[in-house]
Amino acid sequence: MSLTLDDFDYLLPPEQIAQAPLAERCASRLLVLSGGELADRGFCDLPSLVEPGDLLVFNDTRVIHARLYGTKETGGQVEVLIERAIGPHEALAQVRASKSPRAGARLRLADAFDVTVLGRAGEFFHLRFPEGEDIHTLLERHGKLPLPPYIDRAADDHDESRYQTVYAREPGSVAAPTAGLHFDQQMLADLARQGVNGAWVTLHVGAGTFQPVRVNDLGEHHMHRERYVIPQETVDAIARTKAAGKRVIAVGTTSLRALEGAAQDGELAAGVGETELFILPGYRFRVADALITNFHLPKSTLLMLVSAFAGMDPIRRAYAHAVREAYRFFSYGDAMFITRRNDAI
Repeated sequence: MSLTLDDFDYLLPPEQIAQAPLAERCASRLLVLSGGELADRGFCDLPSLVEPGDLLVFNDTRVIHARLYGTKETGGQVEVLIERAIGPHEALAQVRASKSPRAGARLRLADAFDVTVLGRAGEFFHLRFPEGEDIHTLLERHGKLPLPPYIDRAADDHDESRYQTVYAREPGSVAAPTAGLHFDQQMLADLARQGVNGAWVTLHVGAGTFQPVRVNDLGEHHMHRERYVIPQETVDAIARTKAAGKRVIAVGTTSLRALEGAAQDGELAAGVGETELFILPGYRFRVADALITNFHLPKSTLLMLVSAFAGMDPIRRAYAHAVREAYRFFSYGDAMFITRRNDAI
């Protein structure tokens, strides 16, 4: 099947792009898509949609203070967004400046420390941070929380807690796994009492997640790479769930990508790896039976992923319904609960 970027476009009124979180995490709406049918629910209704023995797989990554402001040696202003650390003192980053810095240039960041530009790595710059404290320590002290580009304000103190999941523990992401933002501790406790199980993966979301697809023929697109960790305990929990005839429910596209990336050889394998898996309609899913996810940008790879999971026509109808019913979109917006269609196209 030949697919183009225009196959994944839709019209969204700007006022439906959520600019701030709701007062309560689980107060979001939840659009349920199962068997091609739609139902309007609230996220607080999630316990009624899952059963004892089902397994929720969460991404426990933590958003880092990945945005830094500074100056070049010439005095020009720069903005640095860390893509990912590649060691205790080196990182790949986006660098915005009136003129791109060359290899060997030094950047003064946060008026606190200098980094050296080692060169380019594709669309990113390879930066060396000073010896001594590791990158994450420097970022937490001097960096800023990076809100997505469609939120037209700077991060404030409220975002420091609300743009993290309540179970975030492994630092490394530059964007939150936003499906998890709807869960509070009470919801997690209620699900556990109900007999719904939980398991963990880690996938650090890179800045590439916000990069637009630049080719119309999707067969020519190359996905950005992201690092994941799949514990053996999670592999075992998934095996038990499948054997009992229960569902594996990925909480977010990041959890889904980690699971599918680790199952590319046919069976889910524990360990550390990197994935650049590009999921389009026609892809055969190996692990997840259902997905909890937010609404995604037009023409984005994440919209392509959910279209592969549920079917292109059902997703088109679901998004048209969400626009008509004034759902809130993107990171701080509402959520969907999607049951996988094995024949999805």
